Amino acid sequence: MMKIIVTGGAGFLGSRVIDELLRRKDAGDFGISFDKVVSLDLAENRSHDPRVQSVVGNLADPEILTEVVGNDTVAVFHLAAVLSGGSAENFDQAMAVNLDGTRALLEAVRHAGNSPRFIFTSSLAVFGGSVPRIVEENWAEQPDSTYGALKAVGELLVNEYSRKGFVDARICRLPTISVRPGKPNSAASSFASGIIREPLSGIASECPVPHETRMWLSSPNMAVANLVHALEIDGQKIGAWRGMNIPGISVTVEDMLASLEAVGGPEARELVTDRQDPAVMEIVCSWPGEFAVDRMLELGFMRDASFDDIVRQFRDEFVA
Repeated sequence: MMKIIVTGGAGFLGSRVIDELLRRKDAGDFGISFDKVVSLDLAENRSHDPRVQSVVGNLADPEILTEVVGNDTVAVFHLAAVLSGGSAENFDQAMAVNLDGTRALLEAVRHAGNSPRFIFTSSLAVFGGSVPRIVEENWAEQPDSTYGALKAVGELLVNEYSRKGFVDARICRLPTISVRPGKPNSAASSFASGIIREPLSGIASECPVPHETRMWLSSPNMAVANLVHALEIDGQKIGAWRGMNIPGISVTVEDMLASLEAVGGPEARELVTDRQDPAVMEIVCSWPGEFAVDRMLELGFMRDASFDDIVRQFRDEFVA
């Protein structure tokens, strides 16, 4: 039985990737043949689909990797990571998961010997310093955070394993995902969901960055669609360097609040107050707010039409 592995498969994005893989398989329009999906995470994936196998364990545990990775692996989605805020607070954990865990997974795949497609979720946090208004595809990575630095190192590792033929890599630098349902996570960008999610449910929220801060955003549904699309495309069309800036939309925080008011009304907008957080600003304000993605669009990646649409999508799916 051929399988796809999703690390972080019990998380918000990982579980949605699994659902989309199975949906596409059932629709009969998917270019990758597989029989089951393995979720590798510290938490259990609670899918009721019998084609989903949930393995609970540490990414860096060699016994777990031996159990999960084999020559029946056709693809790997590596989503598991300590996020930006968590990486800033716990350097050792970030190194253990984001660097050591990534290398351990790559080594397990290499020794399995069948060069599966390997989708690595990276981040716009690999960029920092003095960046232009619009970041071109070949702009040098100069991260200003532990999270960004470890993602940049991960990109180099994944690309080298791909160059050597151990994996067939696709490195996807995702936009900030907004709007996420549920509780805030440890990402410095968590507020990008919180300032929409909470007010739409009648709950107050704080904005920790200036309103002129520009962000590169994607809805969860679009991010998942683009990750699955990355699996399908011919790696040779990406080029020797497999890093890709996945399309998003560029909006300021002020634009986001205007969309909140347009969809949720002035009473929702009034629930957002300003309380700047220097720790969040140091991370988020170092990230670029817009990318040149013409080539990615030509490769078939997509982006949301507007932030108004993203807010409506969240409201219709999650707000009673």
